[in-house]
Amino acid sequence: MLQQHKAIAITCLHTNIRTEYSIRLLFAKLVANTCNDIIHKTFGHKHKITMRIALIILIVIHGILHLFEFFKALGISEFNAISKAHGIFWFFTFILFTISVILILIHSNYWLLSGFLAVIISEVLILNYWSDAKFGTIANIIILIAIIIGYSSFNFKQKVKTEKISLFEGAQAKNQDIITDGEWIGLPPIVQKWLTKSGLIGKQRVSNVYLVQKLQLKLKPEQANWNKGMTEQYFTVDPPAFNWNIKTEMNPLLNIVGRDKFVDGKGEMIIKLLSLIPVAGANNNEKVNQATLQRYLAEIVWFPSAALSKYIKWETIDDYSARATMEFKGTKGAGVFHFDQNGNFEKFVAMRYQDSNAIKPTEWTVISTRTEERNGIKIPIECEASWKLEKGKWTWLKLKITDIQHNVEEMPVANYHL
Repeated sequence: MLQQHKAIAITCLHTNIRTEYSIRLLFAKLVANTCNDIIHKTFGHKHKITMRIALIILIVIHGILHLFEFFKALGISEFNAISKAHGIFWFFTFILFTISVILILIHSNYWLLSGFLAVIISEVLILNYWSDAKFGTIANIIILIAIIIGYSSFNFKQKVKTEKISLFEGAQAKNQDIITDGEWIGLPPIVQKWLTKSGLIGKQRVSNVYLVQKLQLKLKPEQANWNKGMTEQYFTVDPPAFNWNIKTEMNPLLNIVGRDKFVDGKGEMIIKLLSLIPVAGANNNEKVNQATLQRYLAEIVWFPSAALSKYIKWETIDDYSARATMEFKGTKGAGVFHFDQNGNFEKFVAMRYQDSNAIKPTEWTVISTRTEERNGIKIPIECEASWKLEKGKWTWLKLKITDIQHNVEEMPVANYHL
């Protein structure tokens, strides 16, 4: 394949096709096809060329065209010569674009800086040679948009990371006493059975949790196909809190990031398109506060020793279910835990507000679909969540825990990809 492209280039040169546009177009095609060959040989023909790879190819071609302008300044090219001073700037811009490609390949965010400087210098040069180089503005605009989106993503991740560090450091292993069966005397019998069945006896109390999940989501009841996503989440037990962030792909061009948190008895939600455009958000709202508290309550099944928290009160409903009521810093919520006859968790049901605009709460259910042992504790690793709407049941979430760690000493960070 590479030999064919080289042959085409040589033939064109020998037939005196000497216009600058033809040479540039031919070289761009050669580079693009060469990159495409390398990608397919590396990843296989069944894999799609990602937007990241497309961006790399664009920057490579755009950078090489800047190198042609440098050759003009040296008198190597037969086309209209330019000043050596300007030639140095064209070469410097080529170097910046090359550095940007290398930084993208090694997943360094510093490409945002080198790329931005390259685009600015490139556009100044293009304005000086507008008649010959004006189409380079299109490439600069595309690269600049990628830089803006990249910086927004970086900024969002840094914000979430700062919040998680604060959450983590605020609850460093305060109480990791060994659990005995005497600690749940007085709780509903089915809850005692659940805690025993989970394998808590002889284990340390959990003070913090880190987990990663694969998700499938339906953002609307009428949605036919599932959107895939990945999440990373932290919990602390005393004080009770969590921080959860998600990345989900709407289509090959658009992705959504989001962050939910429950801290100091208050909930907050942020959802952004391309990490840049706010789609939804809610905070300082009693309905959101209660809903996030109820979510925390439902998710203690991943660290059952939290059922012994002083902020949670239990009451028996029947032989296989018990109501848990949690209150923390003025926010109060409840839900019912259902178990089978052996004490295995089956589902959690609560009347919960869907969002801050909801007039009344809606029945919300989390069902365990698969249970396994993790870190010596039996927990549900696959779950489904649904709302009971007037038109019927809307199962909007399916999740699978891919990593969970209890009582972590350092903050791990997931490197998740769709």
